[in-house]
Amino acid sequence: MNAGIVGLGKYVPEKVLTNFDLEKTLDTNDEWIRTRTGIEERRIAGNEENTSDLALSAAKKAIEDANITADQIGLILVATVTPDRAFPSVACQIQENLGAVNAAAMDVSAACSGFIYGLATAKQFIESKSYQYILVVGVEKLSKVTDWNDRNTAVLFGDGACAAVVGEVSEGRGILSFELGADGTGGKHLFLNDERTITMNGREVFKFAVRQMGETAVSVLDKAGLSKEDVDLLIPHQANIRIMEASRERLELPEEKLSKHIHKYGNTSSASIGLALADELEDGRIKDDDILVLVGFGGGLTWGGAVIKWGK
Repeated sequence: MNAGIVGLGKYVPEKVLTNFDLEKTLDTNDEWIRTRTGIEERRIAGNEENTSDLALSAAKKAIEDANITADQIGLILVATVTPDRAFPSVACQIQENLGAVNAAAMDVSAACSGFIYGLATAKQFIESKSYQYILVVGVEKLSKVTDWNDRNTAVLFGDGACAAVVGEVSEGRGILSFELGADGTGGKHLFLNDERTITMNGREVFKFAVRQMGETAVSVLDKAGLSKEDVDLLIPHQANIRIMEASRERLELPEEKLSKHIHKYGNTSSASIGLALADELEDGRIKDDDILVLVGFGGGLTWGGAVIKWGK
């Protein structure tokens, strides 16, 4: 049995916060932000929108896209570091609101690597025939943990959600390989401080990300028995355009094979890779049997990668 994505959905809040908006409150400017990060704007959830609301909207679209009903889902995995509250989990809130009465539910906390962690976990349960369909959601409301007075981090983050229904796909397709990893000694470089806002040592995180994203991309291709020449699209965590470009260069891919959506959403952590994947599909840039490399890194420090041969 091969496990793969059989339905996909996304949701981003309506409110757009541009670099020019940030110029009014921070000692920064549009050119500085764009040249260093690649970000032009990001989406910000309203006070009345919770993380679970964003997740629910994306989940409904993924279920519709998979052409299944909520009661067919056996497990809900939600990757997030910004849940509405410590408990109940966002996954349990989604289970209730979807009417997924037959689903077990839990949250996964791996920061920006969370969506990959979710896909890798779902793969095991599908291929062992424990569940027929699993809903994997990556969602963040980072605006509620952003220090809007810190120009080093305030320019980076946005809100959004993606959701994937994972199930059985045809032979040779689906999630071909994955790699998950962590280095807890690096947790001090990216964490939620006592004021419950994000603190980041940008220099150290940048060095870690450039090295680890490239190594992981190469490793998952090797595990899948594929080469760099086989890659049709690299979909990295949308954290910083320079980190993303470094991953592309490590695989020696042409620019058109790099998925770039950071300019629209900023860094949406657990939602980042799934949002980019959904946008690529909407834009018609992914076709059946394309080889996709997904790779990310995040607070923890964590990392993850996967190779997907697209199609049902």
